[in-house]
Amino acid sequence: MRMPTVTMGLSNYRCFVERQEVQLRPVTVVLGRNNSGKSALVRAPLVLSTGIDTDSSSPLDLDVLTEQIVDSFGNLLYGGRPHGSLHVQLTVQGDDGESVQVDARIQNIDEYRMQIVSNLRLSTRGVDLQLEWEPEDPPEEPHSYTFRVGSDVYSGIKAEFHGLLPVSVEFIGEIPDQHIEKLLECSSRVRAGFDTIRYLGPFRDRPSRLYRLPVRMPTDVGASGENTASILASDSTRQQGQILRQLNDALGGNLLGWSIDVVERSGMHAVVLRSQDDETLEINLADTGTGIAQALPIFVQRALDVLRPPLRPVLEIIEQPELHLHPAAHAPLADLYLQAARDTNVRFLIETHSETFLLRLRRRIAEQQVSPDSVAVYFVDNVGGSASARRINIDSDGNLDYWPEGVFSEDYEETRGILKAQFEKADASGD
Repeated sequence: MRMPTVTMGLSNYRCFVERQEVQLRPVTVVLGRNNSGKSALVRAPLVLSTGIDTDSSSPLDLDVLTEQIVDSFGNLLYGGRPHGSLHVQLTVQGDDGESVQVDARIQNIDEYRMQIVSNLRLSTRGVDLQLEWEPEDPPEEPHSYTFRVGSDVYSGIKAEFHGLLPVSVEFIGEIPDQHIEKLLECSSRVRAGFDTIRYLGPFRDRPSRLYRLPVRMPTDVGASGENTASILASDSTRQQGQILRQLNDALGGNLLGWSIDVVERSGMHAVVLRSQDDETLEINLADTGTGIAQALPIFVQRALDVLRPPLRPVLEIIEQPELHLHPAAHAPLADLYLQAARDTNVRFLIETHSETFLLRLRRRIAEQQVSPDSVAVYFVDNVGGSASARRINIDSDGNLDYWPEGVFSEDYEETRGILKAQFEKADASGD
């Protein structure tokens, strides 16, 4: 299934005051120095999804997110300005080649602790619709808007919203019915084309020694991998270990003579490493290195998607998948995501610090195993507290059209420092 093309534009968002545009490819990678704004950028679709896939009347239903993602709407605005507004643009292009554009401005009204969609423009199939809020003090609900359809302008329209998009409009005066249909058609096309969002953060749960069997299997591993063991326990008990077999096949030789297994103990379940040479030898996951526990949610989610393919497009956001892994494992991770993007209805937005991860993507493009159009790379830079995201294009030979100075140059600088020290010692000794 071909996934809709989604392009996201943001301005006045967190550390990004100017408009930033990110096109979500099958694999989209975000690079940058620490504290540059990478995490804010990759989390943006997660935040925006609370205004698309929602039944809340608030433009963004931030209550569904943890405080680690965002604790208030003001935290989303550049400089935390109490009367600022967030500007959001989305373009969704479907299989039929038709696209729908959303251009929305969310105004923060600090004294009433509320947000309002102050401007909304929806465009699709030659139809251009605009709603502009008519300010009131205090704001009344439903809010009043000026409604523009082409050259027609109607004032005093009462519009009700679910998140960023209108679900009903109360027309005052004689406005043709087809305008209502086109307005709601735009909204439904955006909701249908916007991906289901998954998120896996950089800090994953420490493994416990024992787990209870869940009543039903979770649908994903969770934001911190907290559902990983429950998925494996449910699979082992109810599905004869289908996910376990898929998981161990995917891990291949990465565990150096070990495989993942689940054992039952007094009604509880333990996730263990089992020796492939001696099946009686097992190690509880809680006693293994951090790297295995950090990577396990990634591989379990991939196995779950193979056996239970998502019915609609999914955007999976992953921060630092390589965290706590040996550099030798970084390149296989890139291959894992490339294969998953090719074989399942999932695309990926990945924040990484790994040069090896990026090199593997470039290599696969040069080898013609992956199209350059399947990968997008963005570099986030921050100057004086204002961040920007620049696209780095990769050609069919794996070459980059731009590279920021001093990024991933540490090996070269350290090697040069060693050589300099060696030459200085040689000069001092007279050799």
